[in-house]
Amino acid sequence: MQKVILLGATSNISRYLIPMLSRETDAQITLFARRAQRRLSEYQNDFRISVVEGDWNNLKDLNSAIKGQDIVYLATGHFIDANKNVVTAMKNNHVERLIVAGGLGIYDEVAGKFGQWNARMMGDYTSIKRAAAIIDASGLQYTFLRMSWLYNQDNNYQYEVVPQGQPMKGTQVTRQAVAKLITTIVKNPKMYTTQSIGVVEPNTEWDKPSFY
Repeated sequence: MQKVILLGATSNISRYLIPMLSRETDAQITLFARRAQRRLSEYQNDFRISVVEGDWNNLKDLNSAIKGQDIVYLATGHFIDANKNVVTAMKNNHVERLIVAGGLGIYDEVAGKFGQWNARMMGDYTSIKRAAAIIDASGLQYTFLRMSWLYNQDNNYQYEVVPQGQPMKGTQVTRQAVAKLITTIVKNPKMYTTQSIGVVEPNTEWDKPSFY
């Protein structure tokens, strides 16, 4: 039985990912977050789910939580120090498999008018690119998800994967679809290893997302 830890388990994607992992896998799930006992109280009586208080800026917290895990999911890859800590804790505990939820644009791969709009909206990418580079250079079996602009839509699980080096044109993708992709990777851990992949909703190649 796999053991999966969600770092940042109160994130908007985790809201959909936790029940999906519980429903579609037999994994033992650890939910790691600040004030987790209060914020994730609905999961405290689930025998397959452990709720752990912690801060990903605290290496001691991470070392304790990651020990014995098989797969680590990091709810955002945008923070330099947090990424360094996660990589260090995984290496300290000989855990190799990492899935990171990140954003598009770190390789200047967003194309056309959408790319221009995205650049205006996002501003300076310097720190986000540096944070992503830590994952790229980690030596771990990582999958970095470069997600397009996120929104919620029940029962919309449509996504397509854009390999690194190809332009990203899809403007949006649902959090439900991203949760589905992460669940698929958990069930098939060899998928997309050591890859940074774009994640977009098919047929959304517009000038900007539909909700802007």
